[in-house]
Amino acid sequence: MNPLISRRMFLKSGIAAAAGAAATAVPGTQALAANDDRGYLATLIDIRKCIGCEACVEACREANAPKFPAPVKPFPKMYPSRVKVSDWSEKRDVSNRLTPYNWLFIQHATVKVNGEDTEITLPRRCMHCVNPPCVKLCPWGSAMQMENGLSRIDPDICLGGSKCKNVCPWDIPQRQTGVGLYLKLLPALAGNGVMYKCDRCYDRIARGERPACIDACPEDVQTIGPRQDIIARAHAVAKEIGGYVYGEIENGGTNTIYVSPVPFEDLNRAIAKGDGFPHLNPVQDAMADANNFAAAMVMAPVAGIAAAAVRFLKTRSKAEPPGSRREG
Repeated sequence: MNPLISRRMFLKSGIAAAAGAAATAVPGTQALAANDDRGYLATLIDIRKCIGCEACVEACREANAPKFPAPVKPFPKMYPSRVKVSDWSEKRDVSNRLTPYNWLFIQHATVKVNGEDTEITLPRRCMHCVNPPCVKLCPWGSAMQMENGLSRIDPDICLGGSKCKNVCPWDIPQRQTGVGLYLKLLPALAGNGVMYKCDRCYDRIARGERPACIDACPEDVQTIGPRQDIIARAHAVAKEIGGYVYGEIENGGTNTIYVSPVPFEDLNRAIAKGDGFPHLNPVQDAMADANNFAAAMVMAPVAGIAAAAVRFLKTRSKAEPPGSRREG
């Protein structure tokens, strides 16, 4: 199967048709099932083609704006005081890094290509790991993996404790204080907001559409399709250009596959790194670690119970009229 899936092919294919029938790991949501062994979708990002126009960034922001946080101020004072406020609500226009309001950005690197200084640009967002530690180690069950392999964070359950960010090899998720369920539970003690990251336009995929960033790109930088086909395509392109592949094995494998004409070590040395600026280092499989694996086994039932309890509390809080209270 050709992994180069056009919008028309995507809408007409059996992959798109499966969108309405394939359920995710969480009841009540839907996912698009790809046609490979695990049903995982992946994206190939051919950075040779990226011109840094940021059309994908703008499309992502526009498509996901309804999901962005609307924090309540003033923020509750947190205990202990070392829990810091993370507020991007006055900086919503920032588009050159990851934030709760910007889930995709263009990273810039100046490297030698055939002996000449060349600027390379590449879209950066969540890598959507095959075995995501953010999902397996979330204590509240708010991070989830869809049947198609893509991961998302449920803002209705997340308490902003940032475990997902701490265990992510690329530190992808970003927190916004003053929003989420913690405000209705223990606002001074429970979490500190909600964590946000790319959810791969799961709602668009469920409707048989492609992610907004792919549709908006004028250079066809990104290709979405079954993971096995995407990896085969990545290696074919790499062989053709004498290039390099990133994401196939990093952290045990991801559903975001990059192809570059220069080594990723060179790109990694040239890009800005730090909070909101993910690296391009080699990454070992975090979930292969015995401690993380054991923690995931213990966490799974706990997270399931916690998620059910939090959903119940959320539903109950919506059902009760303001100011209502049962008298003893």
